[in-house]
This record gives sequence, C-alpha cells and structure tokens, in this order.
Amino acid sequence: MSAPPSCLVTTPELPGGPVDVRLVVTDMDGTLLDATGRIPEGLWPLLAELRRRGVLFSPASGRQCATLERQFAEAGDGMVFVAENGTYVVRDGVELSSDPLDAPTAARVVATTRRLAADGVDVGAVLCGKRSAYVERADDAFLTEARKYYARLRPVEDLTAVDDEFLKVAVFDFGTAERTTAPALEPFAATHQVVVSGEHWVDIMNPTANKGAAIRGLQRDLGITPAQTMVFGDYLNDLEMLDTAEWSFAMTNAHPEVIRRARYLAPPNTENGVLRTIIRVLGLPTP
Repeated sequence: MSAPPSCLVTTPELPGGPVDVRLVVTDMDGTLLDATGRIPEGLWPLLAELRRRGVLFSPASGRQCATLERQFAEAGDGMVFVAENGTYVVRDGVELSSDPLDAPTAARVVATTRRLAADGVDVGAVLCGKRSAYVERADDAFLTEARKYYARLRPVEDLTAVDDEFLKVAVFDFGTAERTTAPALEPFAATHQVVVSGEHWVDIMNPTANKGAAIRGLQRDLGITPAQTMVFGDYLNDLEMLDTAEWSFAMTNAHPEVIRRARYLAPPNTENGVLRTIIRVLGLPTP
C-alpha cells in the first residue's frame, strides 16, 4: 500500500485524530478497485486490522453476490456483501435481506432491451436471479463484459422463461448508457428504480431497492449509527448510500452528482483512495 498523503482534499476539513467508526462500506468499480479492476494488495492487511478493532468492512456493489464472494475469498468469514445494488444482502452464505423484482416487470424490461437491439443499439440484458444470472445474448464480446460482474452466468434461449427469484435486470450498452439506454428505460421509472450504475450499465429494480436501503437495514440489525458509518462511492447507484453515513466520501474521479451529495472527497481509485482515507480517518498505522 502506498503511504497516506499528508492531507486529503475534503470539505469540510477532516478531524485530526481517530474517530469511532464501526462500519465501512465501499463501492467496487471506480471506487475500491484500481485502474485494472483489481483489489489493491494493501487491502488484505488493512482488513485484518479493521477486524481486530471490531470494524465491519462491507463491499456494496452492483455485482453479483457470488462474484463478491469470489473476490473476497482471501478475507475469510464474517464479511457482509451488499450485492446487486442493495437488492441482496448476504453474510457467510446466509441471506440477511432481499428486495426481489416481480417477473412481469422483468419480462417487460427484457422486451424493451430486445426492441433496442432490433433498432440497432449494441445492447444486452442480464436477468439477475438469486441462484444465477441469465443472458440471451451469447456472443463473446457481451459475455466477456457480463462475466466481469457475474460469476454465475447462464446463457438461455428465452429470458422470460427463466424460473428463479429475480433481483434486478441489468442492461449493458456498449455505447454510453446514460445517453442511449437509460432514456429508453425511463418509462419504468414511474414505478421502479432505473439507475445508471456505470458508463455502460443501467439497472432496473424495485422502487424500494437501493444500496442505501440495504445499509440502513444493516445498521438497524447491528446497532450501528450513521455517525459510526463510513461509505465510499463514485457513481449514481451510490447516491442513497452516501445518505446513510456522516462519513460519506466521493472519489475525486466520481460522477459530479456523487461529489455534490457526499460530505467529503477521497483521492481517486487509481491512487488507493479508499485505503488511504480509512487509514487517515481511523488513525491506523501505515502498513
């Protein structure tokens, strides 16, 4: 891990000494992961120190729970995964909460995605279930992108015929999702969450589902207050999560809306911003 900076770019100013933080929640892509999409090596000794101090570390991501479990296999038991943008929360293989999406809505989103593809948009849908994620589009380019986020991924002939409990539909656009796919899915926003979760991804979920709702439930279950919570995010699917913590950080590489919503700024993900900020705020020794 690189050494922490002498100061962080923040508003308001961070305190000079350690604070009482019991829960650290971080987004993955563009936040914790480095420029190559990898977990920084310095995280593993930091996790051991956090655990020793009784601080729970929780990844909160649009990624599948199975993917998060694989990425953090080295960390051992006890970690809480806020997966699928908050629709599925799991600890040690046990579901803590979920907010499933009804099958008819999922089918309508799939139909909209099919129409976009028929009109020439380079797009595909991932139907995210509790047991697996499912795709109709099976070309190498699309599967390569989907497999980055879905460790359990099953190609099927017809997404509307899948039998599973669904969490969300994630739509991948090889162009810019905020300009093309998100407007086409906007009609669903009257009754559901339509969230641009990355440059190429749009997620459709229940109206009550988001990372913030999942974290508030976790805080209630564990008796942890917003004052004892630190969160990190970079994109629009992190907005509600920022509201759950007094220690809310946007990465300096974050979407402008995220920077406006957070109380503080952290260095970019390309400079180990999450790790450096945790060390600074909690007053931890530098590995």
